[in-house]
Amino acid sequence: MSKDSHEIRDPLHAFIRLNSDERKVLDSRPVQRLRHIHQLALSYLIYPGATHRRFEHSLGVMELAERVYNVVIGKISNEVLEQLIPERKIDYWRKVLRVAALCHDLGHLPFSHAAEAELLPAGWNHERLTGELIKSQELMEIWEDIILKSEDILKLAIGA
Repeated sequence: MSKDSHEIRDPLHAFIRLNSDERKVLDSRPVQRLRHIHQLALSYLIYPGATHRRFEHSLGVMELAERVYNVVIGKISNEVLEQLIPERKIDYWRKVLRVAALCHDLGHLPFSHAAEAELLPAGWNHERLTGELIKSQELMEIWEDIILKSEDILKLAIGA
């Protein structure tokens, strides 16, 4: 029997919990590559403690996004909630929010913003690359498997 709850130890948030569907996203190549990209670009060369990577940043964003979601949803009356979120798709949108938060930085390159102009084609930026990765074959197969719409993820991840 496989378990549906997974924990990742985080120095800021103690434990970040994921379900098996979120774990599939976490284990994907586009998300795993964030382990190698510094959140603060080359700052670690000057500030030795600035070693945070986009991988742990994205996990933290996912954790905080759900906390905010839960507070907001908890403050809305059931009558209003029924009008705002048809058919009580609260769990669906919580799942979309968590995955979008996890994927929001997928398009960042090594050296972060500093190298975008030199490394990306004209007219591209990390948001556009994030969108392309969210629509990539590897992630589209995951979205289909975990029953999420890529358009919904794109809306929340990059505002597309």
